[in-house]
Amino acid sequence: MHSENSIHINARPERIFEIASDLSRWPGMLPHYRRITYLERSELKNVVVMAAWRNLQMLADAKIPVRWTSEQEIDPKKLEIRFHHLKALTKGMRVVWTFTPIQNGTEVRIVHDLHSSIPVVGRSIVEPIVGNFFVHFIANQTLQYMKIFIENKNGS
Repeated sequence: MHSENSIHINARPERIFEIASDLSRWPGMLPHYRRITYLERSELKNVVVMAAWRNLQMLADAKIPVRWTSEQEIDPKKLEIRFHHLKALTKGMRVVWTFTPIQNGTEVRIVHDLHSSIPVVGRSIVEPIVGNFFVHFIANQTLQYMKIFIENKNGS
């Protein structure tokens, strides 16, 4: 499974990177995140349990709770945030956030890659359900809410 999301944010890459790498801020600025629980915490590497909602647009207030355990690596030199999912249905998934300067701001890109060990029949389910329905949708919400938060000067 491969999924990519990107967005243009009117801010410097370093500022967006600083905000995005601080997972403790996510539930306060990203309304679809229920909580982030740190299992291990240091300056450049964390292990966290991330919990979010996957909204069901066809049903007014219906939401599916999702949660996963992930190792986060923060690379200030490369301006990259990397995640490695350690548990749940997405175990083994690799995620990379990049912050590329462009005219009038930054392109923020999230790339998800999962090489599933599920048998062939299961693999046909991974892309549409795990990839599109959950991962792509939640990552898109994350970028949209982060853009709103930063551009409305809440991220100052």
